[in-house]
Amino acid sequence: MRRLSEALYLFAITLWIGDLWVIGYLVAPVLFANLGDRQLAGMVAGKLFALIGWIGLGAAAYLFVFLLARHGLRALRAAGLWLVLLMAALAAAQLFGIQPLMEQLKLAAVAQEAMASVTRDRFATWHGISSIVYLIQSLLGLWLLLWSGRGLR
Repeated sequence: MRRLSEALYLFAITLWIGDLWVIGYLVAPVLFANLGDRQLAGMVAGKLFALIGWIGLGAAAYLFVFLLARHGLRALRAAGLWLVLLMAALAAAQLFGIQPLMEQLKLAAVAQEAMASVTRDRFATWHGISSIVYLIQSLLGLWLLLWSGRGLR
């Protein structure tokens, strides 16, 4: 059973961090570069980022339980546990806060038939915030990967 739980631990980290890097830094830019319709590219990218958020929350839940079960309360002193919790918080902020707000701004722009400057500026601001949060989360993921690779799981 211990081998299965360790394999799931490594799978959860790989899935979560791999999704962050592949979708955020490869797939989304390719969508915008190759689809002629930026609105369609944005819709597909938005669905992929939502999926990453759900995968991240699921992976974080497993990693949290795994680390607590493995190390007990000593896990509270381990950097890896706090990395998982911080990454989960960022994923939740994206999934339940930033992405719905950006979706509302997109719907408002469609209702106006053209992105008014105020709506466009607000969307650009939130897109920038979202990008920074995503960058922080993906860099924390690399740190988590390095931490878990040192045999501290």
